[in-house]
Amino acid sequence: MLLAVTVLTSISSRSLAFELKVPLEMLDYVQQMALMAQASGIGGCVCSPLEIEGIRQVCDDLVLVCPGVRPAWASSGDQQRVMTPGAAIQAGADYLVIGRPITQAADPAAAFGRICGEIEAGMGAGRS
Repeated sequence: MLLAVTVLTSISSRSLAFELKVPLEMLDYVQQMALMAQASGIGGCVCSPLEIEGIRQVCDDLVLVCPGVRPAWASSGDQQRVMTPGAAIQAGADYLVIGRPITQAADPAAAFGRICGEIEAGMGAGRS
């Protein structure tokens, strides 16, 4: 499946407006990029988890791959638009990209296990 990137998660609303000179609000721009991807026959988008709901409002059938996913205990680093793994799944992410919190951990396997535990706990809390 071919994926399109909406806006890098390291770009803030301020950067979009002042550095890139995009005259739209972040969500409006992301929605336009998603609509363009869908119209081009792209199967999914790489997007911030913060924009899942907005993309689903205009393109409900795209697969959404979300970087900028950080557990609460991890640094957000250069990522500007982030969400925890459990929250991203609850928001409707199809796939999560969780790199540095695992690859830069002293014990990557333990970090991965901790993230999986948080996701499972969050999913269980959402079901009542």
